[in-house]
Amino acid sequence: MINESQPSERARQMRDKAQELEQASQRATDPAERQRLIEKALHIRKKSEQENGPGSGTMDPM
Repeated sequence: MINESQPSERARQMRDKAQELEQASQRATDPAERQRLIEKALHIRKKSEQENGPGSGTMDPM
């Protein structure tokens, strides 16, 4: 369960989810599925940055 009182934990979980999606996109064979996963990862990183401040949504440049 996500504890909303700990923004740094939520930010970490969002970064982890985005990274998982990026890794899944690299394994995807269908170009449409790959693009969908990349877009979802970008969306999560952007949302994380908006909620938790600059730098929180990315661990490394894409």
